[in-house]
Amino acid sequence: MADEKKDKKAKKPAAKKPAAKKAAPKKPAAKKAEKKAPAKKRKAAPKETSKKADPKAKGAAGGSGREAEQPPGDKPRGRSQSRSDSSGAGRGAKPAPLVVRASSRYVRIAPRKARLVADQVRGLQIEKARALLQFSPRGAARDIGKLIESAAANAENNHDLVADEMRVAEITVDEGPTLRRFRPRALGRATPINKRTSHIAVALSPEEEA
Repeated sequence: MADEKKDKKAKKPAAKKPAAKKAAPKKPAAKKAEKKAPAKKRKAAPKETSKKADPKAKGAAGGSGREAEQPPGDKPRGRSQSRSDSSGAGRGAKPAPLVVRASSRYVRIAPRKARLVADQVRGLQIEKARALLQFSPRGAARDIGKLIESAAANAENNHDLVADEMRVAEITVDEGPTLRRFRPRALGRATPINKRTSHIAVALSPEEEA
């Protein structure tokens, strides 16, 4: 029996071997280090691509790629060339004709009614326009006649022109503000009344330049 107890005691120190097993799991740490190493290489890879992209940046700073592709015989079109073309075209153009203008605003007549008279006078010689407006039955004829006389006076006093040799080059009628009124009706009702206004402008030019 004593021998058996000695044998058991001798076997007990051999049970400390698991401590060596605990030290063995340290190997995965080395594997992790090996796995991290290629990740660093991957991060360093974009730097190489950026270095390759530098020649393109230098080319962009020196000039665009399209300019380099152009053959030496072709000249690029610039702003200075277009300006010279426009200036050369303007040399041969005729001078603008002299125009004398007069305008009347807030005329108490509807634009639709004033345009009927303006269309009859447009393009006529000033003497014919005076005769037409003098015998016209429309109410707008009186206001347009006064405006044409004002433009003729501007031509004589400001530009030393003969009024009888002028013609009505342009005449426009634009709509002005509308005055809104109401008329009382039966059973407490009210109907709107719109009193419209017009802006009339006339331009006279010498008869020779027509």
